Amino acid sequence: MLYFNNVNLDPLTETYGLSFYTQYLAHWPEYFQVAESPSGEIMGYIMGKAEGHGENWHGHVTALTVSPDYRRLGVAATLMNILEDVSEKKKAYFVDLFVRVSNKVAINMYKNLGYIVYRTVLEYYSGDPDEDAYDMRKACSRDVNKKSVIPLSHPVRPEDVD
Repeated sequence: MLYFNNVNLDPLTETYGLSFYTQYLAHWPEYFQVAESPSGEIMGYIMGKAEGHGENWHGHVTALTVSPDYRRLGVAATLMNILEDVSEKKKAYFVDLFVRVSNKVAINMYKNLGYIVYRTVLEYYSGDPDEDAYDMRKACSRDVNKKSVIPLSHPVRPEDVD
């Protein structure tokens, strides 16, 4: 677990238990990528999965983190591009992710990568107080009419997220 905790220096990145990481690695290895510097330092990682049915079949970003020493160098964009390419190969309609509404830096980065705020999920993140999340999406080429990125006009609760 030390391996990933060292990269999660950002308090906004969720940290999971070892069994969670190994489950993802076993089920969706192509969605788990680590960026390593030439000297062998971990620069960041992304983990995700493919899920859903029909026109809701999509790639999902579960976690993306970049070590502070390697931020603003395009590492996150490179990792996101890899995950998007995997989702394209799996014939996904879109890629989605959840981000804290307070995480303006990440929200702006995702917008610059072509993501839109699809909906607000009320009290998605536990805390004191709980915090809302944006469900952000980017259409893949399979979604020719871009139906997956038409924003919802009302917020939803976590139990209503499909």
